[in-house]
Amino acid sequence: MVLELTDWDQDLPSQADEEYQALVRTLNFTEGFGLLFVRCSPAEGEQLITKIKEDIPKKNIAVLRLEQAVNNLYEIIDNLDNKAEINILFITGLEHSFYQYEECKSLMGWNSKDIYSYSWKGVPPVLINLNQQRERLKDNFNICFVFLLPIFAIKYFIQRAPDFFDWRSGLFEFPIDSETLEQESSRIMQDGDDEKYLKLTPEERTHKITEFQEVIAQDHQSPDLQYDLLIKLGKLQSAGQDYKEAIASFEQAINIQPNKHEAWYSKGNALKNLGRNEEAISSYDKALSIQPDYHYAWNNRGNALQNLGRNEEAISSYDKAIELKLDYHNAWNNRGNALQNLGRNEEAISSYDKAIELKLDYHNAWGKGECATEFRT
Repeated sequence: MVLELTDWDQDLPSQADEEYQALVRTLNFTEGFGLLFVRCSPAEGEQLITKIKEDIPKKNIAVLRLEQAVNNLYEIIDNLDNKAEINILFITGLEHSFYQYEECKSLMGWNSKDIYSYSWKGVPPVLINLNQQRERLKDNFNICFVFLLPIFAIKYFIQRAPDFFDWRSGLFEFPIDSETLEQESSRIMQDGDDEKYLKLTPEERTHKITEFQEVIAQDHQSPDLQYDLLIKLGKLQSAGQDYKEAIASFEQAINIQPNKHEAWYSKGNALKNLGRNEEAISSYDKALSIQPDYHYAWNNRGNALQNLGRNEEAISSYDKAIELKLDYHNAWNNRGNALQNLGRNEEAISSYDKAIELKLDYHNAWGKGECATEFRT
């Protein structure tokens, strides 16, 4: 039984068992060259390999685990010591080559349209290599190749290496069951926060973003978890300054839970970072209509107003943030900036002094306070 990517069945345990039996039959009947694709999570892939080794003991089964990006898969296979004895070769980790390639495109200055379009310009070297070497793979190896890949990597093959993918003997899908999906969703959400996301390398961030997109796309994902995952995804994208993509993630979250403040607030931050301050203020206002005591939103609303030169309104926003959290040194500092913009330097210095009192090493306030002192009358 070979499934199309859009052919889903909610009876996951039964479907997985049927799919497994179909895969085993295909592997048993395939002699010599074969090309199979299996959609599954990395953890499921390892379990699958173990079980198939037990259920097909008469065939020589090997595993090629790719731990990092590669460009020439044919050469790696050709250098295997026991290639002549292998009947079935499982290949895992090819998606690492896609993570790296997506980030390379960003570093090379590709625009979003180029990055996400499925053109030959957008084909990773490893897939170009497979397209070019497919005849040699068939002629030189009496091996049934089984690629274990997540859904996004399967789509990569379909869209960017169709010549190679069309050779497949079968495409088998093992959707994550609800319990495992919940565990995996919780794991990736707990594995990082805003500060950690800022410290990720570009490739690590791309990998993490793809992890989130993978679990969000699951058909049987719960709305509450999907909302939380989209918020995290948007923050990851913001950490990489991909603000337009982040806004799209926050808007998806809003569509799921329009009455939760965090998505509106986070969308406002991304809009502000793009210089779209009027829209940002509207988003902060929506967040505050849901959660009026959210001091972060009052502070950032003030920043957007200040960016527009509306300093009096900004001061009112900062005052509200301080009213809600008296020791909020950022708001005291920002209030000082707005006061200084209005030429009210004595008041600005008082605000900076308060920020420094709350955080002695707050260099921004020290510097701004010195500037304001120069303009004292």
